[in-house]
Amino acid sequence: MATPDFIRELRTGVGRQLLFLPGTSAVVFDDEGRVLLVRRADTGHWSIIGGIPEPGEQPADTVVREVYEETAVRAVPERLVLVQTLAPVRYPNGDVCQFVDMSFRCRAAGGRARVNDEESLEVGWFGPDELPPLEEFALTRIERAGNDGPTWFQTTTGE
Repeated sequence: MATPDFIRELRTGVGRQLLFLPGTSAVVFDDEGRVLLVRRADTGHWSIIGGIPEPGEQPADTVVREVYEETAVRAVPERLVLVQTLAPVRYPNGDVCQFVDMSFRCRAAGGRARVNDEESLEVGWFGPDELPPLEEFALTRIERAGNDGPTWFQTTTGE
């Protein structure tokens, strides 16, 4: 994930200390029920698409922008799947961030899936029984987006 300019500017004043930031993730389904995944350039792992809202940007608009920027697919947010504060992450340069992830179920509404920026190595559509190895982060969101349950909110009890 490329670091947005506004975070680079913040870092000049706060250094490497913890930044508590909003984050978004998108589980995008096509008409065949396949999910859109990217193989990330920074880790080499397959995952769902995610990103950081720009100042003043609505989270639903962020997922639309991020999906298009990374895959050239036009996505339409359908519902909020979950809200979860993630564990702090320390990046190789020493920066520390903690994200509140808002994950959206989206449907593909156009475009052709392809690598559309430097953040991805590969892009592809995968059926539910054809998923590549994924981290729990992505698996949980795909599972919850695939059912019609209510929005899930993690509590301090972990439920």
